[in-house]
Amino acid sequence: MSIGFTEILLILVVVLLLFGSKRIPELAKAMGKAAYEFKNAKETLKREAQELSESAQKAAEAEAKKDDSTTVAQ
Repeated sequence: MSIGFTEILLILVVVLLLFGSKRIPELAKAMGKAAYEFKNAKETLKREAQELSESAQKAAEAEAKKDDSTTVAQ
């Protein structure tokens, strides 16, 4: 079951009737802006998670070196 041309046309007509021709570009702009902000937030979170992971890795390596030097000194 797929959406045909008639169904798409009907959906577009209903949207046009509900929102009006002046409101549709505003809605499209707002949706585009929201998608852009979502993408930026997702990339920021991904970058912060990577930085946190690298920081934890470095801290674990430093702790391991510290433990190794303490063990060797005894």
